[in-house]
Amino acid sequence: MDHNVIQEVRSKVDIVDVIGERIPLVQKGKNFFGVCPFHDDTHPSMSVSREKQIYTCFSCHATGNVFQFIMDYEHVDFKEALKMLAERVNVSLGNLHFKKENNKNEPLYEIYRLATKYYQNNMNTNYGKKAKQYLASRKLGEDVIKEFEIGLSLASNHDLVTLLQQKNYSLATLNQIGLASDDHDTFIDRIMFPLYDVAGKVVGFSGRIYDTSNANKYLNTKETPIFKKGLTLYHYHIAKEATRTAKCVIVMEGFMDVIRASTIGVSNTVALMGTALTTEQANLLKRLSPNIVLCLDGDDPGKQATLKIGEQLLKMGIEAKVLSLDNDYDPDTYILEFGKDRFMSLLENAIPFNDYKIAALKTGVNFQSDEEKSAYIHRVLEQISTIDDEIRIEIVLKNLAKEFDIGYNTLEKRFWEYKKAKPIQKIEMTPKSGTKKQDKYQKAIYAILYYMLQDPFVIDQYEKEGLFLPDETCRFLASEISYYYKKYGMIVVADLYTYLQDKKELLTLLNQVLTQPFPAVIAKDTIFDYFKVVREYNKNLEVNRLQKMMEKEVDPLEQAKIAEQIRMLRMGS
Repeated sequence: MDHNVIQEVRSKVDIVDVIGERIPLVQKGKNFFGVCPFHDDTHPSMSVSREKQIYTCFSCHATGNVFQFIMDYEHVDFKEALKMLAERVNVSLGNLHFKKENNKNEPLYEIYRLATKYYQNNMNTNYGKKAKQYLASRKLGEDVIKEFEIGLSLASNHDLVTLLQQKNYSLATLNQIGLASDDHDTFIDRIMFPLYDVAGKVVGFSGRIYDTSNANKYLNTKETPIFKKGLTLYHYHIAKEATRTAKCVIVMEGFMDVIRASTIGVSNTVALMGTALTTEQANLLKRLSPNIVLCLDGDDPGKQATLKIGEQLLKMGIEAKVLSLDNDYDPDTYILEFGKDRFMSLLENAIPFNDYKIAALKTGVNFQSDEEKSAYIHRVLEQISTIDDEIRIEIVLKNLAKEFDIGYNTLEKRFWEYKKAKPIQKIEMTPKSGTKKQDKYQKAIYAILYYMLQDPFVIDQYEKEGLFLPDETCRFLASEISYYYKKYGMIVVADLYTYLQDKKELLTLLNQVLTQPFPAVIAKDTIFDYFKVVREYNKNLEVNRLQKMMEKEVDPLEQAKIAEQIRMLRMGS
């Protein structure tokens, strides 16, 4: 890698601008703070430093420079992150070469790439005529087939397996990743919809019947080393870009809903491929946008899923909006029947989740019964006690008062009883970590590394004294910091991250060091005290080593020599 070119890109990019485009940031003093997208965060625990050009989460300890943020947030490798940022600041990468990472799953991705091409080719032969007629009847034309890489598995049950075995892929591997069942193709005579991971690689398929057979309508790839349903959101890799323009992401149930939305120019969509939302998927959504619109099916299961998912997002500090489809429509059939304008009108008028839930509370209530009516009003008051918008609260209370002819003051009094009953959530001020408390030796080592990053004086003293850090990884990091300083004449932590890009263990340690709560400025005497602590640790290690030697030694003269060595060490000689 040409470090100078990479450093030029990093220096021209402002990390605050890059992160601020993806999560809301608020300035407090010199730094900017926002909700961390890398864990289930409900309070702003991520700090972004414009001065240092790095970010740090004080809860999950995610730390790094702008490249690291893009890699983790966009689920891309360093090469892709560099390309994205270089384009942003108009820096040419020329013929920059990268060390190829060894990805043990790369052969599996390659198999799926070949399978995708194979199925696409089938669709464009005479075998695909009937399948294309079916897709045309569903208003899916050639452009959609090409865009979503839709293919066809043949009626013969050995075609794909034979092809892949000829390319030296074992039957065991094909069984493992769901393309073979025993010795034959898993997918037979189905329209094949590729399923993508968050980086846009095909990792599975959903095969749909298109004739009158009695087989299950859809057959999906089983979970494999590269396909985890709970970690996947269909169309995520496309929605990433579209969401930035649209300023929101729309969540649908199935990939056909997403495909249909794309035909009317709505691409800021993802699909769950079901009605459940995992914590991992919820965090992926939060990374896309804080503005989430739920557009699930209009049937009872879809409505129940909307309520459940909306509650999950509320616990993460996000109140989604709801685009509600009536009469059992799903987005696919609704758009087909009513068209773009009517769907877009529903989208523009999507309501906050709490309002949707309040409306849903009416379901099944007998308003002729005073008891059920009272229970409904209490449920509404309890629900709005979670809302922080005073205007919305007043609107709901006034509507309740008018609808049920109840005094506003009565409702308001009861509302405040619910509000006060809500437990105050305590903000975590310390990291949620299972690590043991540091002893004075570990603290001293981390402090030396920390201040080597801040002050060349500490680097010079470390080299001058020839200090030996007992931990090998810490020793390597100190060596890299010292070498970097000698080579570039200064320490820029944001660039050091890039310099260490291929050394994962050192990057992990660097993150740990930078999240230590050390003061920004420290007295030289304190630095020397830390050096003294490390020397004391090394001395104790040597004393212990000699004591074990003495215990094993049988020669009295040799024992006496070792004892003298121990005595001299303890005296500090």
